[in-house]
Amino acid sequence: MYIVLLEYIKPLDEVDYTLADHVDWLNKQYEAGYFLASGRQVPRVGGVIIARPMPRGKLDALLATDPFAVQKLVRHRVVEFQATRTAPELAKVNEAALT
Repeated sequence: MYIVLLEYIKPLDEVDYTLADHVDWLNKQYEAGYFLASGRQVPRVGGVIIARPMPRGKLDALLATDPFAVQKLVRHRVVEFQATRTAPELAKVNEAALT
C-alpha cells in the first residue's frame, strides 16, 4: 500500500483554481478502485492519498496525470508500506496486500 503526501509548491489561489479538475481526477481513481482515502492536510499545506497495493510504476503513472502535477502545483512524496494489520473494515485490502 502507499501513502502519498502532496505538498503545495504554488500559492493556494493557484491550487484552488485547479481544485475541481483534481477532484474529478480523484473520483476517477476511486471509481477504478485505486484509492482508499484522501483529503487535505491540516494546516492546508497539501494533501494525503492512501492508495491500494499496485506496482509502484503504475502509481507513479497515475500521479503524473493528477492535474495538480500537470500544472506543477504539487510535489508528490510516496511512502510504500506493507499492511501487516488492519481494522476489520479493511480486511479485504489487507488480504490483497499480503498476496
